Amino acid sequence: MTEPLLVDRTDAVVTLTLNRPAALNAFDLGLKEALRDALAELETDRSCRAVVLAGAGRSFSAGQDLREHVQTLEAADGNPLDTVRAHYNPIAARLANLPKPVIAAVRGMAAGAGASLAFLADIRIGGPSTSFLMAFAKVGLAADTGASWTLPRLVGHAKAIELLMLAEPVRAEEACQLGLLNRLVDDDEQVLPAAQELAARLAAGPTVAYGAIKRQLSIADAGTLADALAAEAQAQAICGGTADHRAGTLAFVNKEKPVFEGR
Repeated sequence: MTEPLLVDRTDAVVTLTLNRPAALNAFDLGLKEALRDALAELETDRSCRAVVLAGAGRSFSAGQDLREHVQTLEAADGNPLDTVRAHYNPIAARLANLPKPVIAAVRGMAAGAGASLAFLADIRIGGPSTSFLMAFAKVGLAADTGASWTLPRLVGHAKAIELLMLAEPVRAEEACQLGLLNRLVDDDEQVLPAAQELAARLAAGPTVAYGAIKRQLSIADAGTLADALAAEAQAQAICGGTADHRAGTLAFVNKEKPVFEGR
């Protein structure tokens, strides 16, 4: 049986590949559970210092597997969208709070929950065929997998309303202009290598500081200046006690290149 999620480790970089290419990497129960559980393991895996999200084949992810969802609807379940609570919410929370950098290699279409998943990454890299589609309204649903939180922060409230209500595809160049993509490479075949190269660079950096930066921005996005200042003080207290801070400071003073160990 083919694994729905491939986990590849290269040094300190872990690449998670959605592996249902025949279904455009749509999320069935097996893929959702595998991704949720893999992210839970990576939270505390100190050997992993950066994560790459990718999709097998020609698509990043088409979102929820609607064929499976139809079966759920026809089963007359009392709550056919319970998968949001059981799967999509934990996936979103773990990705957003993962204390290490996350890079999304968005090759081809990212639709619905697939687009939402990409938006939870810290950095998104795409190619000529990359596009995003907030497809939820097309099937009579509102946003999930964190899109109501990430999308306005990426493109602003007014544009988020437009993308979610009109459900029109956003092609690569426009996605880059809007901030849905951070980087755009010229060749689709280079999307994953570019993401892994950037992840390797980040994996050699001060991992604790990166995690603190993510927490700071999350708090500052939703809070006051006082909240941000308190988060900064807490972060610096933590980072200031790391071996990486000491190594980086000594290297700077000695005009040397620092070697960070992620602790």
